[in-house]
Amino acid sequence: MKFEFKKTRIPGLLVIRPEARPDARGAAAEIYKASEFRKAGIRETFVQENRSVSRRGVVRGFHYQRPPAAQARLVRCGRGRIYNVAVDLRRGSRTYGRAYGLELSDANWLTLYAPAGFAHGFCALTDGAEAVYKCSREFSPAHYAGLRWNDPALKIKWPVARPKVSVRDAELPLLAELEGKL
Repeated sequence: MKFEFKKTRIPGLLVIRPEARPDARGAAAEIYKASEFRKAGIRETFVQENRSVSRRGVVRGFHYQRPPAAQARLVRCGRGRIYNVAVDLRRGSRTYGRAYGLELSDANWLTLYAPAGFAHGFCALTDGAEAVYKCSREFSPAHYAGLRWNDPALKIKWPVARPKVSVRDAELPLLAELEGKL
């Protein structure tokens, strides 16, 4: 099966579309194939996979890990729909602080590849929305960090009027407060 790797306006951030093959039974696709991903420039080995299930209107994030435990991620939606956002926090990047969002769903089969140095968050657009993401490093509580989901500097138009956000995520720092702490 084939993959389409599409560049975004943020260098390094890719949208991946696997070739889904429908038939009378449903559809099937290879979601990840190391050899194809290497050909597209994705060289990480993914060592951990996470899954979260959220109710409609829940916003999770933005989360990331600081070096030396920074994680690259492959994010997809296994069930339902999510609005997925990655924020470039790479020092010296010309797109530092820029966000990129897109809808991931069980129907569109898309995956977002975010290299190390990006914060990740999403909004559940359906009840029972399942976000699944592979990580290039194991979770390290000592290196966990976050960025506030509604920071005006990010200019994100979340697709819900009154999102449900955890206390921890609501208290994360703004981008301006991260300067020098990445």
